Amino acid sequence: MTLTLTVSDEVRTLAPGFSHVAIEAYDLVNGPSTDGTSALLDDAARRLAARLDGRAPHEDPHMAAWRAAYTAFGAKPSRTRNSAEALAKRALADGGLPRINALVDVYNAVSVARLVPVGGEDLDLVEGGMRLVRASGDEDFVTAAAGERTVEHPEPGEVVWCDERGVTCRRWNWRQGPRTRLTEESVNAIFLLEGMGPDAGLQAAGAELAELLAKVSPGARITVHAPLG
Repeated sequence: MTLTLTVSDEVRTLAPGFSHVAIEAYDLVNGPSTDGTSALLDDAARRLAARLDGRAPHEDPHMAAWRAAYTAFGAKPSRTRNSAEALAKRALADGGLPRINALVDVYNAVSVARLVPVGGEDLDLVEGGMRLVRASGDEDFVTAAAGERTVEHPEPGEVVWCDERGVTCRRWNWRQGPRTRLTEESVNAIFLLEGMGPDAGLQAAGAELAELLAKVSPGARITVHAPLG
C-alpha cells in the first residue's frame, strides 16, 4: 500500500477488538449523485430496516461495541455517535439519507446496509501517512463554522485520525474534516472500513464496496487490503 496507515499502541490498548480494512482506488471518476447511487442509498435503508427488525441502531451488537469504545475514551455515545450509527438514524428518519456525490453515496450505502463505519479520503490531499492515535489536545482540526474557516482542537485522549498536517477525523469516525474529504474532482482515494470485534463483517463490506466502486467508476484500479487489527 502506498499510504502508510498506523494504529497506535494506546488505541489498541483502549479497544483491542478494533480492526480495519483499507481500499485503495486510483483513476476514479467522481461526479454528482446519480439515479444509480440514489437507488443504492434507498436499498441500503431497506436492508438496514430488515437487519434491525424494529430495533434502534444502537441496539445492534456492532453498534453497542462501538458505543463501549467511545465511552472508553470519554465521549458520550448518545451525543457523539460513530458514523455508521449516525447515518443509520438518518436512513430511518423521514428525510432519509443525504445525496453528496457518487463516491460518497456508494460508501455511505455500504456503511448503512452493513452497519460498519466507512470513510473516504482524497489521497492527493493527505499529507504523509495516516495515524489513528489518542490526541494530546493541541493538534489542529481545520473545519468550517457559519461558512468561515475555523480551527478546533480535540480533547486530550480523544481518538483521532491524523496526517502530518493535522487531524483529519475527530472522535474516531464521528466528524471528518473538509480538507481531505472526497469531492467531485477527486480521482485517487483511500476508503477505511472500521470494525469492533470479530463479527463486524469487514471483509464482506469491503468486497461489496470494491465491487460497487468498480461499477460506478469503470477503469479504476482498486485494491482491497486484508483486515488489520
